Amino acid sequence: MPLKRYGVLRAAVVDRRVETTGTPHYQIHLRAAGTDFRAAVNVRSQQSPPDLLYLGIDDFRHPILDRVRAFPDGFTEIESRPGTAAIDYIRGNLFDRTMMRPVPTAAPGPDNDLGDFLDHHVRRALGDLDARAYVFGEAWGPEPKADKVFGFRPGNGIHDVHMNQGNNGRFAGDDGVFQDGALLLHFPAADDWVAIFLAFQSQAWHTDDITGHRLPGIPSPGPAPAPSPEEPDHLVRIVAALVNPPGPAPEPESVTLLNTTPREIDLAGWSLADRAGARHPLSGRLAAGAVIQVGVAPAQLGNGGGTLTLLDGRGLKVDGVAWTGDQGRREGWTVVF
Repeated sequence: MPLKRYGVLRAAVVDRRVETTGTPHYQIHLRAAGTDFRAAVNVRSQQSPPDLLYLGIDDFRHPILDRVRAFPDGFTEIESRPGTAAIDYIRGNLFDRTMMRPVPTAAPGPDNDLGDFLDHHVRRALGDLDARAYVFGEAWGPEPKADKVFGFRPGNGIHDVHMNQGNNGRFAGDDGVFQDGALLLHFPAADDWVAIFLAFQSQAWHTDDITGHRLPGIPSPGPAPAPSPEEPDHLVRIVAALVNPPGPAPEPESVTLLNTTPREIDLAGWSLADRAGARHPLSGRLAAGAVIQVGVAPAQLGNGGGTLTLLDGRGLKVDGVAWTGDQGRREGWTVVF
């Protein structure tokens, strides 16, 4: 079943501990409004291959931050659906998944394993009294015992700080959409956001829109797939969007698509879906290496920030982009992705 208490913990970083043996986690001691919490961040998979996929983004910008900023200190439960601050690695267009790379749990030397990478960012927050961590995942507690890592009472915490869909085997019961975990760090002095995303290599990147289960017959290519008819990622790219055309509403919003492959692609049955789920159907054929500009109505791009997803005839995600309100409010300017 999906995660029971999905949400976000906003808190200051108090301490951290790097584990490398057993079923290791990167443990973070957090404090919010006088209450202590522990974030248990997986750094090794119990399934093969064991190394997690990792992506850290400095200067992270995404329209979801407009919602995240409003959260108070403490744990806030979030409804797992679009239109909220819930995170979905596939549908939220938060990052390009092909940028994720497998990272070992521990390795000799500095700055070359997952514990080091996480520690680099978390130690920065530890030294900044105004910094806040936003930890997305499933909450536990309060427990009638001391925390097993940091010893505070009562035990409280959050785990599943990673992708929570497309699982296989015994972990498929945790699947769901709009319930993925992540770690965001905000440094208010510079209004700087750092985003950390984690996934297991055994997870699938095309999942059912209702259950979050992996779709049958679609391969799980890992972080950098080679384009194929079965694996549609990035066969066609959304390379630009005219989000805020000049003139009064309704303006003719448009999107520029690029066929990255050496073959012609039939766009019959394909569509563009906006953040609210409205779809603009596509048609025609796109020559190898060709670019086409298409209107998006009834889908809407949104001057205040938004997302747009390209779906093939099977409803599988081919590409997805996001833009912020600062980008969308620039009348007449094309946003380049």
